[in-house]
Amino acid sequence: MLEARGLTKGSRSVSTPARKLRRRVAALTLSAALGFGLVACTSPAPTPETGTPTATTPAESPGLPPVLAPELSASENLPYFNLIAGQVLAADPAAGGAAFIDALTAAGFDKTQMEVTFDKTSVDLDADSIQFSVRFNGECLIGQTGPASDGYHSTIAPILGTGTCLVGATRPIDW
Repeated sequence: MLEARGLTKGSRSVSTPARKLRRRVAALTLSAALGFGLVACTSPAPTPETGTPTATTPAESPGLPPVLAPELSASENLPYFNLIAGQVLAADPAAGGAAFIDALTAAGFDKTQMEVTFDKTSVDLDADSIQFSVRFNGECLIGQTGPASDGYHSTIAPILGTGTCLVGATRPIDW
């Protein structure tokens, strides 16, 4: 009787029909999961545009690299700020603060509105990260890079009550 149910003395195996059913259910579940995963990875079908088109600004024209647009907000100029910082890092991944200030100045940002932290600590070690900023139309464009920052990061922030963008000691931009 035990052998007819797929069980033998000392064995706790499930009967063959039940085992086959479990395998089929598992295979179907796996197939469904993979199918849903593939559907989630595909792009939706294009739909016709509705409404009125919006004008794009020079800083965010599709297909074109961002450009400096002094009449626009800091947020709208962040892509250009990031482009310049990215070019500095592409040329020298260990670039110091002066390289960012020089590149931003050459790109049209106002040097008198910039701040940068020190490249070295007070005990002459390389800084874990450097920050640089530009006061721009009432806000701050801020970039940070270095080994402790896990790559380049940027943000827009309000100008501090001190009239500056960066907290703490910054180095004079006197070059």
